[in-house]
Amino acid sequence: MAKKRSTFMGPRIRRLRRDLGLTQTMMAEDLEVSPSYIALIESNQRPVTASTLLKLAEIYRIDIASLARGAGEDFHDQISTAFKDPLFADLDVSPLELQDFGSTFPVTAEAVLRLYSAYQQGQMALADKSGGDSVGPDPVSEARRFLAVRKNYFAEIDEKAETLSADVKRAGGFERYFADQRIRVRHLPADLMVGFARRFDVHRKEIVLDEALDKASATFQLALQVVYLEMTSIISDILAGVSFESEAGEKLTRRALASYAAAALMMPYQTFAKAAKSRMYDIEALARQFGASFEQVAHRLTTLQKPGAEGVPFFFIRIDAAGNVSKRLDGAGFPFALHGGSCPLWSLHNAFANPRKILTQWVELPEGERFFSIVRTVTAGGGGYNRQKVERAIALCCASEHAHELIYTQNQDVTTAKPTPIGVTCRLCHRSDCMARAEPPIGRSLMSDDYRRPSVPFGLEDT
Repeated sequence: MAKKRSTFMGPRIRRLRRDLGLTQTMMAEDLEVSPSYIALIESNQRPVTASTLLKLAEIYRIDIASLARGAGEDFHDQISTAFKDPLFADLDVSPLELQDFGSTFPVTAEAVLRLYSAYQQGQMALADKSGGDSVGPDPVSEARRFLAVRKNYFAEIDEKAETLSADVKRAGGFERYFADQRIRVRHLPADLMVGFARRFDVHRKEIVLDEALDKASATFQLALQVVYLEMTSIISDILAGVSFESEAGEKLTRRALASYAAAALMMPYQTFAKAAKSRMYDIEALARQFGASFEQVAHRLTTLQKPGAEGVPFFFIRIDAAGNVSKRLDGAGFPFALHGGSCPLWSLHNAFANPRKILTQWVELPEGERFFSIVRTVTAGGGGYNRQKVERAIALCCASEHAHELIYTQNQDVTTAKPTPIGVTCRLCHRSDCMARAEPPIGRSLMSDDYRRPSVPFGLEDT
């Protein structure tokens, strides 16, 4: 015998009560029942009787038919529709199981419906992004996926870089290394560089650098030239057999691997990993030791994934003042939205108000994962009056269980640190009490304003 539809009404009664701004005690007084009886109704441990429904309709002036119908039939239909999705085709869930699920575990069923709604929205967004011929492949995402799958670690590159770095050191630096190969390095004014930071004239055997480059950037450009002269075959071997959707995707990936190799030349794996641990990942100290920039060191720290000689796994992200992501490398399992802005409560977005200052923060995602982040602004370009430059903010994050290894936490009790609750993006964050919310989350209904107006930007209905 089918169960009474009234058993589905607990969550609906609770939602109605909350929309009216009533406590269980207040509703119990209106209906002339005990508060415990209201609690039992809301938890679906007691059915809603006909007399109670009539009182609800009379006192609160609601449509009793729509309440009863929505509490049972519509809810059951929504669950049935969700489980008809091809995603669940192999589960063979019977109608009776679905009815029992919604009746016995209404809140859990509501949670499943929210997840399914979010899944549908995600599928629609994906279709909007890639379904049209005018959109085409995303080369940046292609390169990021390639690095992410390989955890941003390439043993072949690091091994060759160790050897070449030793050669450069014996020669007395990059310029002397090129001089030994009868290649001259020159530094010229920007007007003669016509928009290039580095040019290599093969016929003249001459490398020309923009004289406005700072020391770390100039060193990186010379290291990059070594890569293009000595390591292109290794990079080609890594990319051999990899299928890219676009030529641009392959070019960006090749460029990313070349930059990886240049950083490995400046900061060879074994020496750098040892220094990072001994200095407790002090980014500024490591930058001075290796003649690199803050950003170059932070980037290199994400690559310490050699089996048996791993460093702290870090996540790296770089944004501009508008929140656009120009670089992202994941070695710490930090989820970040592929499209759209991140959480404004993260100190990454406050860095521009504190230029060149290191900001640290404990953060917690809605699922409970905790991370420790190190944030600072960095500047690219400039080097002279009226020279174009851009300021960006970078964040280096690690999971909370690794935070004790960092110099930035030495004066803190990592076991009692209070994290800031943040979300991946507003559309995926279901924290209902956030004043910083810019959009309602996917799969949640907005609260009606008929009876009360929430203090947060978007009031969300309860289950």
